[in-house]
Amino acid sequence: MHSAFAPTVPTLWRRAVKELLLLAVLFAAYKLGRVLAADHVATAFANADRLWNLERTLRLPDEARVQGWLLNEPDAVRAANVYYKFAHFPVTAAFLVWLYLRRPVHYRWARTVLVVLTGLALVVHFAVPLAPPRMLNGLGFVDTGARYGPAVYGSPQSDHLANQFAAMPSLHVGWAVLVAVGIIAATRGPWRWLIVLHPLVTAFVVVATANHYWLDGIVATAVLVVTIATLRPPKQAAPDAHRRTHGIPDRHRPEARDDGGDRDRVAAPSRDTAAA
Repeated sequence: MHSAFAPTVPTLWRRAVKELLLLAVLFAAYKLGRVLAADHVATAFANADRLWNLERTLRLPDEARVQGWLLNEPDAVRAANVYYKFAHFPVTAAFLVWLYLRRPVHYRWARTVLVVLTGLALVVHFAVPLAPPRMLNGLGFVDTGARYGPAVYGSPQSDHLANQFAAMPSLHVGWAVLVAVGIIAATRGPWRWLIVLHPLVTAFVVVATANHYWLDGIVATAVLVVTIATLRPPKQAAPDAHRRTHGIPDRHRPEARDDGGDRDRVAAPSRDTAAA
């Protein structure tokens, strides 16, 4: 029997379906926005040249050199391609599902931050179309997905499901950082810090596979930091072993229960009373 203050199973299912529909609509809007922003090829390549020169002025590491280290190990190249292709959406989805089931307050916060971050990224995709490094000629980049597999994108002329000129900012990096921040904010214990490896690996992978520039990840992280500073995460959740009874009706509190025989029990006389 469920307690009077706990949601019923049908209620939980209705909430879950509503959340799934909301996320599905947001995902569809995200894909549509990327497709609508794809028709700016000349501008995208011009912006790529400007960004490349800016990174050299800022003395950021050469992305082509980073990729060169990776190309020495074909198995590592394929592993990077797999991570780029398969970790982005599944890890974020698993993160949201876990929060929804175990930390609903943190889920609502993370969902809102994700929507704001993705919406702002789409605005930048429209305003600043950007060709990724793998499309630039003469700089030594290799399209690792096309050469080593698994392929992530088709040719820009035939792939109508993705905007390949939306490198800035990198939502791969932005979402990965959000997952790390959300896990750290919602849990306790030293092991939670291992999740930091996800955004670090993601940042390396998107650069080494020539899908993004360093500044793509830096800008995405900066937008996320501003968003989190505006929408602060909830306080860290208490461990399950120390759940509070705050807000639970008195009749459901453990200390308010009786064993059926205490109500009419008469207190035993004290030693002084018995002596009298």
